[in-house]
Amino acid sequence: MQRRNLPHIYPEGAIFFITFRLKNSIPLEVLEKMQEERELKLAEIRQNKKLSEKEKNEALYAEEKRFFGKYDKALEKYATHDDFLKKPEIAQIVADKMHEYDTKYYDLIAYCIMSNHVHLLFDTANYENADMSQIMNLIKGNSAYLCNKALKRKGSFWQKESYDHYVRNYKELENIEHYIVQNPVKAGLVEDWQAWKFTYWNV
Repeated sequence: MQRRNLPHIYPEGAIFFITFRLKNSIPLEVLEKMQEERELKLAEIRQNKKLSEKEKNEALYAEEKRFFGKYDKALEKYATHDDFLKKPEIAQIVADKMHEYDTKYYDLIAYCIMSNHVHLLFDTANYENADMSQIMNLIKGNSAYLCNKALKRKGSFWQKESYDHYVRNYKELENIEHYIVQNPVKAGLVEDWQAWKFTYWNV
């Protein structure tokens, strides 16, 4: 979970998996409880003197994956709260922005736009000094302006925080790709991932 008081690991040339969501798409009290449980578990792992550094890293990584599972379930559970992205014209604005920066700041691998969140996967290997904060500011900032304009509304569109993760190996990459494109299928919206208009997979 991206939080301003926590450091982030952004290896140069890495592949990144990002989930960003609409403002208020998860109730604050639900999110805070999830984050508190996560921080307690991470602290417990770090302070466990019986674990080697390798074992700690593996346990921390497993906890991050567990947290994301709960986070994603919450997005699905509260999908009717803020769901502007279910409007095709709004989802198209977001899709266009992600494609606009493809081959400029990253190589786009996959994405899926759901009713209240977006899963995005891209590779920065061919882009020296790729800046994750800049990339996400461009996508979220520019799309927010256009989406609000189209919706004739004002105020925050995206939640400031995002979930970000750098892909460790090819097996994990494959798993994430399939996870992204299967989102609408898992949600019962379509039977085949290719039937979801706002799913992209560069295969």
